[in-house]
Amino acid sequence: MAEAVASCVHCGFCLPACPTYLELGEEMDSPRGRILLMKGALEGELSQEEVLPHVDRCLGCLACVTACPSGVEYGELLTPFREMSEKRRSRSPMEALTRTLTNQTLPYPGRFRAAAAMGRYTKIFKPLLPPALRTMLDLLPDRLPPRVSLPRLAPAQGERRARIALLTGCVQQVLTPGINRATVDVLTSNGVEVVIPSGQGCCGALAMHTGAADQARGLARRNFDAFNLDEVDAVVTNAAGCGSGMHEYPLLFAGEAEEQVARDFADKVQDVTVFLDALGIEQPPALPAPMTFAYHDACHLAHAQGVTDAPRRLLAAVPNLTLVPIPEGEICCGSAGSYNIEQPEIAAQLGQRKAEAILGTGAQAVVTGNIGCMTQIDSHLRQLGHHLPIYHTVELLNGSQE
Repeated sequence: MAEAVASCVHCGFCLPACPTYLELGEEMDSPRGRILLMKGALEGELSQEEVLPHVDRCLGCLACVTACPSGVEYGELLTPFREMSEKRRSRSPMEALTRTLTNQTLPYPGRFRAAAAMGRYTKIFKPLLPPALRTMLDLLPDRLPPRVSLPRLAPAQGERRARIALLTGCVQQVLTPGINRATVDVLTSNGVEVVIPSGQGCCGALAMHTGAADQARGLARRNFDAFNLDEVDAVVTNAAGCGSGMHEYPLLFAGEAEEQVARDFADKVQDVTVFLDALGIEQPPALPAPMTFAYHDACHLAHAQGVTDAPRRLLAAVPNLTLVPIPEGEICCGSAGSYNIEQPEIAAQLGQRKAEAILGTGAQAVVTGNIGCMTQIDSHLRQLGHHLPIYHTVELLNGSQE
């Protein structure tokens, strides 16, 4: 943490990149402002009560890292600080309930499916609920898609070119299970053998980024046991937030017995677009007719992992598909894991900002690489009276769009 604090020269390049600074216009709600606040708390000059409201409002999108000319690793300060402060703070009953519902439901597909099914009937009480719970309901679809069954081993078609293990995720399994199916199909059709470890679970990113580090470490350990790194060329993920979280395992396990295991695991993790782009793929199926897509850069893909070109190159190979940029494309949509639940007002402002920017492109559909972004953008497009189809990159590579 000390290195991240010391490397910030307070130049201000992060200000126009920070979503909360753009929305609130407050120095303390900017990256350099938060660095000073966290420094003050660590040195005992400021109380936790003074600092936490501003740190809580940080999305952790890491756009500031992309913009920073000094190379400040802001995430290496934010994540440990949230872990430290979470153990000392007290929350209101409603905040505690929201946090418990989030951390004990979203990472577990079975629990989340049951909660989502109940949520359909709870919507009639929506006006009586607090903002965070209303947001939870708004993000749920009217009807859950049917479960998708995946094999434990999907053989490569033709000559085997690689062997990977696929992280199937948690929320995505419930809301859009077709993404995993499309991922397996694209990989196998391009000569990749896909292993889906039976003992795997949530990567822990949701818990890690909200300061629940002990829970995150427990979830990560489960995956350490489930994935046999020696038998695969890569651990592939199709959710930007998961990939980002797993790349942070060395930070999460710093000083722990599993620190080297965490490093080895993180070194194997690749987003599916990075893996396919490096592998080289056959030309994807053509769209039925020419269609224009707005490509949304998920923050935890673009800023946290530095992945922007690979998905665009892959999508450019799809016949009849035209990509258009989104104005302010580097600004977060407001999803940011569970941020849109815990900070619903700011998240709603950012969601509307992103939806309006997408509509301004004139695109007929949206494509991105993260389930949280897909859900957030869809919700705010619908609130503006528009229903644009939203696809994951692999769905277009697989020709599985409707």
